[in-house]
Amino acid sequence: MIVRRPLRFALLAALLPLTAAACGRDAREPRAVEAPDPGAEAASRLRQSIETATFTPPAPAPSAPAAEGVAAKGKTAGDQPGEDATAPRGGAVSDALPGDVRPEPALVRAQILLDRTRFSPGIVDGLGGENTRQAIAAFEKAHDLPVDGELDAAVFERLASGDGRRVLTDYTITEADVAGPFIGAVPEDIEAMARLETVGYADAREALAEKFHMSEALLDALNPGVDFGRAGQTIVVAANGPDALQGEVARIVVDKAESSVRAFDADGQLLAFYPATIGSGETPSPSGTHTVRAIAPRPNYTYDPSRVSYGEGGSKVVVPPGPNNPVGAVWIDLSRDTYGIHGTADPAEIGKTASSGCVRLTNWDVEQLAGAVKPGVEVRFT
Repeated sequence: MIVRRPLRFALLAALLPLTAAACGRDAREPRAVEAPDPGAEAASRLRQSIETATFTPPAPAPSAPAAEGVAAKGKTAGDQPGEDATAPRGGAVSDALPGDVRPEPALVRAQILLDRTRFSPGIVDGLGGENTRQAIAAFEKAHDLPVDGELDAAVFERLASGDGRRVLTDYTITEADVAGPFIGAVPEDIEAMARLETVGYADAREALAEKFHMSEALLDALNPGVDFGRAGQTIVVAANGPDALQGEVARIVVDKAESSVRAFDADGQLLAFYPATIGSGETPSPSGTHTVRAIAPRPNYTYDPSRVSYGEGGSKVVVPPGPNNPVGAVWIDLSRDTYGIHGTADPAEIGKTASSGCVRLTNWDVEQLAGAVKPGVEVRFT
């Protein structure tokens, strides 16, 4: 005997699998959504602020009255009391960045543009300082602007109008970048350095920062949480110009009062300006005119108490080559015995410390200078 189900039960049975399937989808736990990385967001905003930095003050807010007692000269309603509207407007990032670094975006952009135009500010850090001020003053003098060393709208406009390219770029870390040799903590004692095979970079982070003329703190701020020792990662770095000077150096002028080095071609045209550490009160640099005797890439450093007037005696010590040895990446030997122009293990200290009579530049600046210098070039100390 055939038993027929009522139609409504047949329809319900047919719909059950669909209902179960639909319920199954609805019952699934929602897909996890990754929370935004505050460090990455701050770094992205910093990058954008650097690329768009300007000295044009923002328009005053229509509904906000000007602060009482504030002169109308260059002020806007959005200015804080005491704030100069001609100061850099780079959209400064207020978030705490790695290492609590707060670089001024307009200064980062200006420092990179100065570096590209051969008016070196030393290390690119977005913090300014005497080296940046001197680079700006040299740029102003070369471009017939009023010379005061201040990064104002006229200087910024001249820098930016001459170079419209982005000042930051993406860079993929290569196997060569992480190959080392890296030595970890760099010894302070030269006898300890002498026991090393090479006085290399501490790590890949230091090597990459120096490769792009940046402070390690700014590199960290633009690349939070990155393992710089792993090849294949893409990082944000300063977009430097060509390494070589556009011309051959015929004369070098070392200004002891200004703590600077200028390189000129045979026609007297300025090729480059570099901040420098030059001698000290106890061990002054030489005076007068000398010549380049030789150029030594990757030099060792020899301390021979019988030939130098500094130090505390002791025995002769030879420190092997490497960017972190006492004379850095290059030695430009001068005709005045034991004196030269050389690199440094600490680019952030250029112009801020004393030397033992020699002329100290950042490693990248002395490499650039050495690439355009030949023996016989005049070096005049003023």
